[in-house]
Amino acid sequence: MDRDTLAELHRLHASALLRALLRLTSGDRGKAEDMLQETFLRAWQNPQALTRGPEHGRPWLFTVARRIAIDHFRAQSARAKELGDEAPEDRAAPDDPYEEIVTAHAVGGALAELPRHHREVLVELHLNDRSTTDAAAVLGIPLGTVKSRNFYAVRALRSALERHGLAPA
Repeated sequence: MDRDTLAELHRLHASALLRALLRLTSGDRGKAEDMLQETFLRAWQNPQALTRGPEHGRPWLFTVARRIAIDHFRAQSARAKELGDEAPEDRAAPDDPYEEIVTAHAVGGALAELPRHHREVLVELHLNDRSTTDAAAVLGIPLGTVKSRNFYAVRALRSALERHGLAPA
């Protein structure tokens, strides 16, 4: 990867990545900046991952940044074990508490990007586990509106999750 491409990649995505990393590190700017630097170092080392150009690199960069954060949390846990502190067991990826924390932050950020009316419908249908009829009654909107908003909200959430480095299931 040439210097100009890396600079363009940084210009386009660094501020969004830094904001996400600041959330993941509870506002620790030093750690977030270290993780950001590591993310761009990996981009430089893996130019084949960004063959579509810098403007299309956001999902890959967010995935790398998320994995770097997880590795950091695991290393912290390992250091705590070496010092004799109580630390959670290292578990397989699906049950990994650090993966869950980082994913929860990313999902929260993606939800926050959605318009309020989309977010409300998603919360009622998927988090509060209501039927479309019940959600319509709670929100005070027609049933057809709930169905339409759910369709567009899921689509918008999928796009937001991709921007946050999560591939929807």
